[in-house]
Amino acid sequence: MGSAAPHDRRPWLKPAVFTGALAPLAVIVAEAALGRLGANPIAEALNRLGLTALIFLVAALACTPLRTLFGWTWPIRLRRMLGLFGFFYALLHLSTYVGLDQAFDAHAIFADITKRRFIYIGFAAFVTLIPLAVTSTAASVRRLGFVRWKRLHRLAYVAAALGVIHFGLRVKKDLREPILYGVVLGALLLARVGVQLRTRWLKQT
Repeated sequence: MGSAAPHDRRPWLKPAVFTGALAPLAVIVAEAALGRLGANPIAEALNRLGLTALIFLVAALACTPLRTLFGWTWPIRLRRMLGLFGFFYALLHLSTYVGLDQAFDAHAIFADITKRRFIYIGFAAFVTLIPLAVTSTAASVRRLGFVRWKRLHRLAYVAAALGVIHFGLRVKKDLREPILYGVVLGALLLARVGVQLRTRWLKQT
């Protein structure tokens, strides 16, 4: 047998990240069972699930710049998992809103989406994530072709940006945290654009 392949050097990495990614959900469930989610437990759960979804989306988008800037290869191995956990928590966020907050009242949900801007933007962010989650498999890359698949998955930046706006409109007054995520997202986008421009320049020279 030859030496271990690079992707085998940290066999603990994916299991550790997977387990850690479930920790926020476990904490929410435990605190809900113990009655420790505050005076409005549904709103608190909604806020936590939405923020966790945004964190995972931004973390997934950070993987490529980390490889480009520092030469780290291990973040790329986590990118798909982080993105899917972002979708997972966004789905839980939406499900909590639909099932617990609105009790599956379709008319109330439709009124919220059409009349309340932050809910409309949050719903748009979730819809944007659906094709990304559906096409996250290697089979989808082969079926679409890498170029088309890569172009489609640039929507991750759109979804994350909508998530930041949704967050900002939700908190209304204290915008420090949404602004922080917006700055990080903007930095990641600039890093990606900078790399693409540099690559094109090198090809032309």
